[in-house]
Amino acid sequence: MTTGIYGMEMKFCRLGEDVAIRDGCRIEGYASFFGITDQGGDVVMPGAYGKSLERLKAQGRAVKMLWQHDPAQPIGVWDEIAEDGRGLKVKGRILTEVEKGREAAALVAAGAIDGLSIGYRTVTAEKDANGQRLLREVELWEVSLVTFPMLPEARVGAKGDALGDGDLRELAALFEEARRALAGL
Repeated sequence: MTTGIYGMEMKFCRLGEDVAIRDGCRIEGYASFFGITDQGGDVVMPGAYGKSLERLKAQGRAVKMLWQHDPAQPIGVWDEIAEDGRGLKVKGRILTEVEKGREAAALVAAGAIDGLSIGYRTVTAEKDANGQRLLREVELWEVSLVTFPMLPEARVGAKGDALGDGDLRELAALFEEARRALAGL
């Protein structure tokens, strides 16, 4: 766990085996897993995100998709964020209409970036007998694409849905087309 601006905490998680870019710039997977001790000695408990997600929905707000936790660099939108039995599942779109979004999509597709990280504020936590901090409730602010994840158990690649060579060629052609269009401006 690291602490960033405004006291926001951040947890890093590798894009798991259930994460891939689909349909060009769609991404999905787990931003957090329940019951796994991260490299900072914290364990997110089931239900930790529930109240925060309900509040955001009631207020008509959304969790932000950022690049490397930088609030000045939003790179997309999370269309779905929900807790399930494993953790915090996210589905969203990297926006290639913004420069950093184009870069992020290319880096994820190439395998150079393989991490997700949550930015949050702890609402309720306790220490267990082993000194691990059990996060019972957190206020979720953002989920970022990052270089270095905190949960090394999860890996890049989706079950049957991962990009194949043909998909990568199509994605590369889209990027080349966008680059040419921008060069003509």
